[in-house]
Amino acid sequence: MHTVLLKVTALFYLVGALAYLHFVFTLNERSAKLGRMLLLIGAILHGTGFVARYFVAGYTPITSLFESLSFSAFAIVCVFLGFELRYNLRVLGAFVAPLAFAFSASAAFLPGEVRALAPALNSYWLPVHVLLLFFGNAVFAVAFGAGIMYLLMEKELKTKKMGAIFKRLPSLNVLDDINYRCLTIGFPLLTLGIITGSIWAEYAWGSYWSWDPKEVWSLITWFIYAALLHVRMTVGWRGRKAAIFAIVGFCAILFTFLGVNLLLPGLHTYTSFSG
Repeated sequence: MHTVLLKVTALFYLVGALAYLHFVFTLNERSAKLGRMLLLIGAILHGTGFVARYFVAGYTPITSLFESLSFSAFAIVCVFLGFELRYNLRVLGAFVAPLAFAFSASAAFLPGEVRALAPALNSYWLPVHVLLLFFGNAVFAVAFGAGIMYLLMEKELKTKKMGAIFKRLPSLNVLDDINYRCLTIGFPLLTLGIITGSIWAEYAWGSYWSWDPKEVWSLITWFIYAALLHVRMTVGWRGRKAAIFAIVGFCAILFTFLGVNLLLPGLHTYTSFSG
């Protein structure tokens, strides 16, 4: 059931992303409303699928690449809808919704059968650790979209060649504020995710920290966002530098999530390509 719902959900995310893109090019308000509605319906279907899979599997279904990609898409859409409700920033959908579609569509091509849970994953720490990290990553995905929009907007202003996109994007101050809000929300989630993972590792593997590739790259990602938060609070970094850091940080998240599993197998490998 979850696999079928995921494919239907990916279709909703795709059409929703296209509706937001249509809004960017035409400023048609109905397209933005349609995009929001499609993402909301997709998220409801997606959540229903997760609940169904939870009862079938008997554990929180975020242990394989199929489940992780699928949940990443769900978290991104939920966080985006929350930010859109707060900032009424419809254009952000054109940058974030395609990410949700890419993750959900990628998951749809993977084996989605429910498998027995590995002994090390059979823990109450599983949902705590993973949900903190995934929602933190989703918040940083929104910051990534805001960072791209900031650089595009700044380029338009510097060159004084106000193209069509100038009318679609919010002010630099609004984009910088979103970037900062994402940092203040995402960084605590990332920090708590790493801490809970370390506690879980001590129970599962007998050590709080094993310098596993996933752990190392999680730490590198943490340092990137910690540095950004530090310079924002002490040196007053804003604007372009903060936007670039937000983009670099999300690239580190993607590598930690996917690249490490592809290139640097370790203790977390069994969570990746087992389907």
